[in-house]
Amino acid sequence: MNGTGKTTTIAKLAHRLNSQGKSVLVAAGDTFRAAAIEQLEIWANRVGVGIVRGQPGGDPSAVIFDAITAAKSRGVQYVLADTAGRQHTKENLMQELQKVARVAEKALGRAPDEVLLVIDGNTGQNAIRQAEVFSKAAGVTGAVLTKLDGTAKGGAIVSVTNQLGIPIKLIGVGEKPEDLLPFKAADFARELIE
Repeated sequence: MNGTGKTTTIAKLAHRLNSQGKSVLVAAGDTFRAAAIEQLEIWANRVGVGIVRGQPGGDPSAVIFDAITAAKSRGVQYVLADTAGRQHTKENLMQELQKVARVAEKALGRAPDEVLLVIDGNTGQNAIRQAEVFSKAAGVTGAVLTKLDGTAKGGAIVSVTNQLGIPIKLIGVGEKPEDLLPFKAADFARELIE
């Protein structure tokens, strides 16, 4: 979804991998929002990773395919793809996400290692429906819970993991590149009840 911290999370993950000495390329596949492309480009420069981008309004699947192809030819270890975070109630956009998933698998010759759903910690029970629809469209393998630096507690994610079996992988706790942390269940539970 827009405004969940999706593009920023990709940049933070790129920073984390880059800091570990891994080579990273980000793909600006959210071509529906010109601002998303620009935002990811700024972040890529800030954290020191390469970027593949297309034109606003272009085919997001083509951007993802080009990024995977470029990574293979350059020997880059990780491709982090930003995709349109549109409302899960729009069928045509979910079909586009399904296409992105198929194209990524074709370009890789296998399924992607991870498909992460970014969920805003302020989201309520709507998070369950989002996770259901996005998981069906793209085969979500994990969740990232963002915006836990304010009053958000992210309690709805408990229902997502219980009902859909989607594990929480990471949490976003601020705006800085290093503000993406591994999820620790005990710490999260303690924060929920405090």
